Amino acid sequence: MARTYRKPALAAGLALTAAALAQAPAPPTDPAAPATHSVELLNKDQPVQLDAGHLDVDYKTKQMIYHDVVISQGSTRVQSDTAQATGLNFANSKWTFSGNVRINAEPRGNLQSDSAVVEFKDNLITRATVTGKPAQFEQKREGTDQVARGHADKIVYDVTEGTVRLNDDAWLSDGQNEISGPELVYNIRTQRVQANGGLHGEVQTSAPGTPDDRIHITIAPKTARPDAGKSGAPTDPKTPPQPQQ
Repeated sequence: MARTYRKPALAAGLALTAAALAQAPAPPTDPAAPATHSVELLNKDQPVQLDAGHLDVDYKTKQMIYHDVVISQGSTRVQSDTAQATGLNFANSKWTFSGNVRINAEPRGNLQSDSAVVEFKDNLITRATVTGKPAQFEQKREGTDQVARGHADKIVYDVTEGTVRLNDDAWLSDGQNEISGPELVYNIRTQRVQANGGLHGEVQTSAPGTPDDRIHITIAPKTARPDAGKSGAPTDPKTPPQPQQ
């Protein structure tokens, strides 16, 4: 027998760059900065907070279904239409979220999907596996207005490591350059990407009509300045520009 509880909401309480595609070195580390930016350390002293519109309890299966739910801990936040779990347990459990799933990831990142399984360990949000057609990821790049975006059928967000692993029809872009492959691993803290081909880089031979196991990178040309060549008469491309008097 299921029982429904309706009450007011409780107290509320995860970029690609061309340099990354070229495997540029990671940004220098500030020696004065903290030794780690691990979300596990940032969140370890933060409580897990749950906010829901209403709750259904099935005493026979011991399942709890939360509707219009938000679960947050420090900088990590998960929200969806529904969430299902066995009991109110954050020590060691898996919660299933479905319907308009959104996950806020540090720093400045978020994931969107149809469904997600979020893992808790020792009262910490440690991992989220999101699936959809497709599941999507984006992050506003530090110090710029550009946004890194990606999508795949499955994305695994490792909260502790600060990585998103895109599998199955994976694609990432910084808004101009693109990379696609069977598996892409993006570090949301260093803004670097690792691409893995079929069988972890071994040469593959794909028959026509079979999935492509190769890694593809598209580098877009730099656009010319809008005002180029507008100051004066048209320039003959065979004639070198003359110095002004």
